[in-house]
Amino acid sequence: MDLLQAMKERHSVRSYKEKSIEAGTVEKLRSFIKECNKESGLHMQLVLDEPHAFEGFMAHYGKFSGVRNYIALIGRKGNDLEEKCGYYGEKIVLYAQTLGLNTCWVGLTYSKVKSAFQIDPGEKLCLVIAIGYGQTQGVSHNSKPREKVMNPEAAPQDWFLRGIDAALLAPTAMNQQKFTFTCKGNQVSTKAGLGFYSKTDLGIVKYHFELGAGKENFRWV
Repeated sequence: MDLLQAMKERHSVRSYKEKSIEAGTVEKLRSFIKECNKESGLHMQLVLDEPHAFEGFMAHYGKFSGVRNYIALIGRKGNDLEEKCGYYGEKIVLYAQTLGLNTCWVGLTYSKVKSAFQIDPGEKLCLVIAIGYGQTQGVSHNSKPREKVMNPEAAPQDWFLRGIDAALLAPTAMNQQKFTFTCKGNQVSTKAGLGFYSKTDLGIVKYHFELGAGKENFRWV
């Protein structure tokens, strides 16, 4: 499965099987997370066989069950931290999908188990991503029409439309899809709307847009 196929097939999953992630898959995940940390400067960590983060009331309220593994999205405090966590977190999410794993972005409905991961001075935990073998493959959600999230200055080119379609497949908080893309020639800009985790969502949709449009066809401004 390539990343474009993973993007189409990946849906949020909240219920997981009582099955450990296979050793070979863990090794690939850790290696990929290490690469992403090196590239981004983040301090993301894979947490395995830790059930307490999803035992509390909020996790049950969020309808999570069987979650024993998750990725802690950690990085140095700064204005770009949330967007960076969204971009690289989604990069890991789609890679995990190609490995046969399921995932779910989690903002508030988990408990912080400080002994499960390392937060260095000046860093903070933004959110986590549940990961494992899902009871189901999840379900798709309705998306906004293209016209609601794009503002091209001329007739949009095919690569731009492919990028928009990919961005509309991205997971966003409460499926709000509060983002807008603007295009002038091969220059693309995007901004987040108001709402919870909108900066994180922006990082997620930017990664999706890049995959759909092809980074060789445009540049961010």
